[in-house]
Amino acid sequence: MIAISALTRSFGLRPVLRGVDFAAEAGTITAIFGPNGTGKSTLLRVVATLIRPGSGQVSIAGYPLPSHSEAVRGVIGAVLHGPLLYSELSADENLRFYAQLYDLAAPQPRIDELLERVGLTRRRKDPVRVYSRGMQQRLAVARALLHRPKVLLLDEPYTGLDPAGTALLDDVLREQARGGTAVVLTSHDLAHGLALADRVVVLARGKAQLAAPSSDFTPETFAARYAEVVA
Repeated sequence: MIAISALTRSFGLRPVLRGVDFAAEAGTITAIFGPNGTGKSTLLRVVATLIRPGSGQVSIAGYPLPSHSEAVRGVIGAVLHGPLLYSELSADENLRFYAQLYDLAAPQPRIDELLERVGLTRRRKDPVRVYSRGMQQRLAVARALLHRPKVLLLDEPYTGLDPAGTALLDDVLREQARGGTAVVLTSHDLAHGLALADRVVVLARGKAQLAAPSSDFTPETFAARYAEVVA
């Protein structure tokens, strides 16, 4: 579903991605780890068509980037650093607005389903400005899932979530993978990401220094391997 080869991206004279090879299959969860500044968010932003690749090959659901960015935007859902919500609108109004952007016909049943799934049905009429950070994150996830994307991208999605919210998001991501979506997330929590993901990737020094099935590791062996490759 995602195929990336020799991807580079610089900001000015500062190279961030220095030849990243990366792949994510349909129906799987991939967790990306790495120190701050190593390019995790940049990689997701390239896949999300928010920034252009410098060089290399990037293909999403069979569409090459950057030449088919519009088509790619129709098959991805993303929860990045900002929730992309309108604070004066309610949860219901936010999702109806995004349903119009995706040209969804009769979206209300889908909106009802997602608000129930993320635990916001009782607060659906409240303006987003009164939501906690965790509630906003839950709504951002519902927004990203509204059009049933083939690829779901999440950058540190557990920020602001309490234990109940974390468990809920775990369940949602596993459901998406079981339904055939390629789920890709970044995380600093090695143990949690390892337990959730089917595959783990470690970025360091601008490249994917490690890419392997999560089943290859215990939490202890993965922590040791991570420390080794980022040193």
